[in-house]
Amino acid sequence: MSVNPSLSPPAASSGGLPVRWAPALVGAALLAMYFPTYRALDTYIWSLVGQGHGPIMLALSIWLAWQRYPNLPHADARPANVAGAIALLIGGLIYAVGRSQDVLFLDALSQIPVAIGVVLLLWGWKGLKVMWFPIFFLFFLIPVPGSIVDAVTAPLKMGVSYVAEWLMFLAGYPIARQGVTLHIGQYQLLVADACAGLNSIFALEAVGVFYMSVAGHTNKWRNIALATLIIPISFVSNVLRVIALVLVTYYFGDAVGQGFVHDFAGILLFMAATMLTVGVDAVLGVFFKNKAGSSSPAAQAKEAEA
Repeated sequence: MSVNPSLSPPAASSGGLPVRWAPALVGAALLAMYFPTYRALDTYIWSLVGQGHGPIMLALSIWLAWQRYPNLPHADARPANVAGAIALLIGGLIYAVGRSQDVLFLDALSQIPVAIGVVLLLWGWKGLKVMWFPIFFLFFLIPVPGSIVDAVTAPLKMGVSYVAEWLMFLAGYPIARQGVTLHIGQYQLLVADACAGLNSIFALEAVGVFYMSVAGHTNKWRNIALATLIIPISFVSNVLRVIALVLVTYYFGDAVGQGFVHDFAGILLFMAATMLTVGVDAVLGVFFKNKAGSSSPAAQAKEAEA
């Protein structure tokens, strides 16, 4: 039986160099394109109190993409040229408007359609199915517009202040509340935006979503339940942070409460959120079992490398 050479798949060496180097070249181009964006984010956003999680979110996005890279359909990739070009065009337009008008929100937002377009052009819809989560995680790099932050932060701070006061009053502490200001003993503590604002909740949401990706549960109802509970977990973590600062101030004075301990409370916040997420996930595991024979994306990546 003869085979028509024109119908045979191209040899691995034919055009292998461009195909092999395409992701690296595209990655270098995107890095050069978005370097001013990251520099602006570092200058105007990530340096603010309560916004230091930005570089961590960027590193986690890169790590998530790296973990899934071996699962991409390198050999049988069918690029989605039309859809990829449209996504890339949309992303490019958003980027151009953001850069020219100095709107950092649009500048950072453009990463999403640009990344989608690149993946579709290189690996098609199968590639996007593999890389959708790292691309989704880029949303946590986008600075939330100030008008939205102000509108949501006020009720969040009020809720955190109310719950913190209620719990400490039940514990027998001489505490009172006026708006978002807590009075305990001779001290007055204002619950600031960094302690209970939208940006804090946003960062904790990222921690919970990242944990879900690493856990890699195959039971969709377990994932849905955990994703739903991430929001109250973030709220509870903020309440614990405020209570910890109030107690430190009450027992050791304002100087200690507003010094190193105040900065350490930010680390405590993420530790509490992580522990609560793991604990809630363990409880959910009693009711929702993972499907047998399925593995997480990280495990699949290791299998592909082997």
